[in-house]
Amino acid sequence: MSDDKANRGGADRGRVAGGEEYEIGYFARKHGISVAQAEELIKEHGNSREKLDAAAGKLKRG
Repeated sequence: MSDDKANRGGADRGRVAGGEEYEIGYFARKHGISVAQAEELIKEHGNSREKLDAAAGKLKRG
């Protein structure tokens, strides 16, 4: 089933949809990392946007 882009609730904003290429691409561009790195972060840390933002920040600095 596809993601309903018209139904944007608060719960949806707190997560990165790991199965949606456009979301992974956006997350990667936002943090200046590769799509492969973004996918790896999602596998390691789950889909919580807060946790992923923190992990991407450490990856970029580090």
